[in-house]
Amino acid sequence: MTVGILGGGQLARMSAYAAFRFGCRVAVFERTANSPAAQLTPMTLVAEWNDERALRQFASMVDVVTLENEFIDASILSRLESFGKPVYPSSRTVALIQDKFVQKTTLSQAGLPVAPFRHIVSAQDAESFGQTFGYPFVFKARQGGYDGYGNRTVQSAADISDAMTQLGFPNKDIYAEAFVDFTRELAVMVARNRLGELKTYPVVETVQENHICKIVKAPAGISEHVRNTASTLAKAAIEYIDGVGVFGVELFERRDGTVIINELAPRPHNSGHYTIEATTTSQFENHIRAILTYPLGNTEMIVPAAVMVNVLGKRNAPLSLDTLHDAVECRNAKIHIYGKADSRIGRKLGHITVIGRSIDACLNEALLADSKLTL
Repeated sequence: MTVGILGGGQLARMSAYAAFRFGCRVAVFERTANSPAAQLTPMTLVAEWNDERALRQFASMVDVVTLENEFIDASILSRLESFGKPVYPSSRTVALIQDKFVQKTTLSQAGLPVAPFRHIVSAQDAESFGQTFGYPFVFKARQGGYDGYGNRTVQSAADISDAMTQLGFPNKDIYAEAFVDFTRELAVMVARNRLGELKTYPVVETVQENHICKIVKAPAGISEHVRNTASTLAKAAIEYIDGVGVFGVELFERRDGTVIINELAPRPHNSGHYTIEATTTSQFENHIRAILTYPLGNTEMIVPAAVMVNVLGKRNAPLSLDTLHDAVECRNAKIHIYGKADSRIGRKLGHITVIGRSIDACLNEALLADSKLTL
């Protein structure tokens, strides 16, 4: 069995490790050479994803296809499906997610709670939205946004024109979304196979730094009601879009105690990295199980607490591991370095997980290890 992965970053790398455990071969199709996942396998194809000849070659190499990000156009997945290759998540599912306006519309049609939103075709549309839902609100690019890229906060009507221009309007489609007054950002990983078997991971709290996930606390310190609501919404969303694989569901706990969905990711997710050490079955193993139509593994935590801290680039330079020795002196810290060649400020270069008896103790050690790293 050969698993084909579109994309070669850290999510593909960690998924490949999981596939190897089942005796699978892994083929990686990435646009650049020496990607983190390609370092693990000789079955590597380097070309643009829309290269027809390369797509056919990739299809001939693999038995099943998955992807590591939602920026691979659904039409490319559809083309692979037309070659007779199963693709999970399917082109239809990815098409519902990768355009964020379509995603919001789909969730709303499913009766799931999301922030008020509106497609924007003019500055007048945006002014009307602000008058209806108040300021601040957020402009979002319909496609391609991540880690804060593709978002602009609008504090008043005077900001509208500049914010639209910064997002590339009118050449790029945007929409407006009401600002959410939240107390916590939450996330739930959902695994679902082709037979409809579904499992959720514990609800976690995520903490952002400059719009990038920096810390994940598992489990989240929330009420049972909020926990159940978040889990129920996450399940319903993935079932509605007929998702197969592992999905990240990001949510907000609002100040009034209600929970709404922020957005979906059709792949393993940063908020689930802690599962490698802290749960019976990691998100990456369950992703492979799901796309191979294997029974899903247990998703319960095997420790009382876990904290994951992202290792972000602190300089623009070739990657250096000179400080790794200092970080591994933190004996409980599980350090994962992704094999990227270059460091950039804010770039995800690795992560650190600490498991233990309390969130506070885990957080302190994870942050200490992170402070010793300058990659």
